[in-house]
Amino acid sequence: MLIDPCELSPSYVRSIAPYQPGKPISELARELGLKEEGIIKLASNENPRGIGPRTRAAIESAIGEVARYPDGNGFELKSALARRYGVDMASIVLGNGSNDVLELVALAFLGPGRAAVYSQHAFAVYPLATQARGARQIVVAAKNYGHDLDAMAKAIDDETYVAWVANPNNPTGTLASAAEMEQFLRRVPERVLVVLDEAYNEYLTPEFRADSLKWLKRHPNLVITRTFSKAYGLAGLRVGYALAHPAVADVMNRVRQPFNVNSIALCAAAAALDDMEFVARSYADNLQGMKQLEEGARALKLEFIPSHGNFVTIRVGKAAEIYKRLLRRSVIVRPIAGYGLPEHLRVTVGTAEENQKFLSALAASIKD
Repeated sequence: MLIDPCELSPSYVRSIAPYQPGKPISELARELGLKEEGIIKLASNENPRGIGPRTRAAIESAIGEVARYPDGNGFELKSALARRYGVDMASIVLGNGSNDVLELVALAFLGPGRAAVYSQHAFAVYPLATQARGARQIVVAAKNYGHDLDAMAKAIDDETYVAWVANPNNPTGTLASAAEMEQFLRRVPERVLVVLDEAYNEYLTPEFRADSLKWLKRHPNLVITRTFSKAYGLAGLRVGYALAHPAVADVMNRVRQPFNVNSIALCAAAAALDDMEFVARSYADNLQGMKQLEEGARALKLEFIPSHGNFVTIRVGKAAEIYKRLLRRSVIVRPIAGYGLPEHLRVTVGTAEENQKFLSALAASIKD
């Protein structure tokens, strides 16, 4: 009897529903026969400003060394991060995007017989990383589309080893306050790693920014993850990092693939980290763009979830159909039925022109 090789894979792996990224512009152009230059993509929370001049210069200077392997320890980037955040280099773990760092947590600390807790409507990588290790998933109902940290703390049981918290959360844009996070950290048993995913941290307004790094000193079970894919504009190069207790970082680095961050990405990220003017302008542009999208949604009498990221989630009703209508009008956004929000679309803040094109296309799509 022939054996199906797929049956040799663990059942928990075979039952994974693969992550669905935002539709690429080139794919939509092929599918509908549209011109690429006329398509706007507001589906993947990318920075519409691109990259800064310092980062571009760093990329160009690094091209000549691509025939050689990158620094597997990422010394220059780790040094820059250590200076910026006042942490020891031994506390830093680099990844191929912050998704990679999240996977390292799961690889190092989860497995069959263990469990992870996360919120309803939370980032899709949490259930994927948990299930891929054969660990049990504890999903806690959301509160006003965001994390119910009190309920999450109560849901932790003897098999729980990881608590995933996105702050701000993707795809809802909700934010737990500093006081709520500190209370949660005090309640979580020390044996449970709390992964605080701050991918959108740079977009927070001053009154909502928390000094989360100070929590690292008081809570050795805390892992903070951040990325260069959003405000820094390096989504295509894939660079993320974690800040953690040195012992935790050491375990994560033991399961990290050698050379998991390429040489151009390492060089670009170090330059981008130093270009605070570019980040400040990206932050300011995002505020204006968010206001434009929110006002547009109100004008169309559509509900939206107030967001602290670089995107806004709008309730449009028959979201799957509206999404298709938008595609025909050369606008790509993100349907999020897979996150338990079948009536909503997530829309990245684009340029003023892109935002206006989306709002006009949305108005027309609703009327169709």
